[in-house]
Amino acid sequence: MTSLQLRTFAVFTLGYFFSYLFRGVNLGFAPFLLSDVKLTATDLGVLTSVYFLGFAGAQIPGGVLLDRFGPRRVTAYVLLVAGFGSLIFGISQSLMSLMIARFLIGVGSSVCLGGAFKATAQHFSSARLTLMNGLVMAIGALGGVVIGAPLAWLLTLASWRTLSFWIAAATVCVSAIILLAGPGSERSGARVGMLEQFRGTWHVLGSLKFWHTATLSAMTLAVFFTMQSLWVSPFLRDVVPQGAEHDSARVATLVSVLGAGFIVGNIGFGALAESLKRRGISVRWFSGVTMLLFIIVQILLTLRVALPETFIWAAYGALGGTGVLTYSVLADMFPSHLIGRVNTTFNLVLFATVFVAQAAIGLALGRWSLDGGRWPEVAHQAIWTVLIVVQSAAALWYFAPLRSSRRDTAVL
Repeated sequence: MTSLQLRTFAVFTLGYFFSYLFRGVNLGFAPFLLSDVKLTATDLGVLTSVYFLGFAGAQIPGGVLLDRFGPRRVTAYVLLVAGFGSLIFGISQSLMSLMIARFLIGVGSSVCLGGAFKATAQHFSSARLTLMNGLVMAIGALGGVVIGAPLAWLLTLASWRTLSFWIAAATVCVSAIILLAGPGSERSGARVGMLEQFRGTWHVLGSLKFWHTATLSAMTLAVFFTMQSLWVSPFLRDVVPQGAEHDSARVATLVSVLGAGFIVGNIGFGALAESLKRRGISVRWFSGVTMLLFIIVQILLTLRVALPETFIWAAYGALGGTGVLTYSVLADMFPSHLIGRVNTTFNLVLFATVFVAQAAIGLALGRWSLDGGRWPEVAHQAIWTVLIVVQSAAALWYFAPLRSSRRDTAVL
């Protein structure tokens, strides 16, 4: 790896790390938001989900900006919006101002992964691209580990408001690092207009082939991101296996185990998929099997099957991210001139689904009363059961044969 490639990898991975950190920081802040700002479960679900609304809504214009001005400047400047949002979050006194801040954070984080993928495509050969993108996601996902035990420890030293200010300051520093140390290659050469970008997106959204592959991946990833960014902590706290204790340290540790599992899974399953592909086993089939295993893990957790907690939550994390293999599956299914719009469309569908799922879970939990600061076990089991049924239905369609449609032929 040359010094330029190393610099490219390092600065954009750092940006994605902060995007991931922002995504899940409310997991640690949640108890304080409930007590300090007097939020309800419904409020908390909507508040946290607004991040994904901002993130999804910025995907298409963000892609146009990346094509026109390059990943270095766009990532650096847009990330400042997230820093400003974190500052507003720390001084907010009402649900509305918190929601505005959270929306800004989502918009500001929206181009970090896309910018990283575009930068690696500019500076690494196609033969190494799958590995480098997997490493970007894996290392950036360390943010999912930080929102567990490390964040819980930091909250013993400072308030959630103070930590919001610290994160805002750190985000500004990361923005400066990307701007000053990022690679200088800016433009891809093609200037894709906004109207053309939306036209391509519309074609992709009208493709049955796209939905046949993307639906299950969007569902499983949305469930994983929804839980990791907020609702897994209440589940771990309230649905306690026999012999375990209602211990905040236990919960924080398992959240970090889940995040570490996601990192290992991204690297391991990505490498395994490439190896199996060389042996004639399609990435789509392999990804589908791993997503089925993820659903099975959720069933085991919902039924409270007696398994070591560390093992089952590590498996949850490792298998929960295998839907990201869909990016490479879609790249093989669509022509090269559509791949950018296919990726941004998948991001749009994914994070819009996360927004809906996260808000819906908060609304559903709000139908039950808190008892000693906890929701009843039946509430969590009912929600997880519904999510399992929806994912299972998507899995049935995923493995069903699909005939080519005229619309798909037109897209090609």
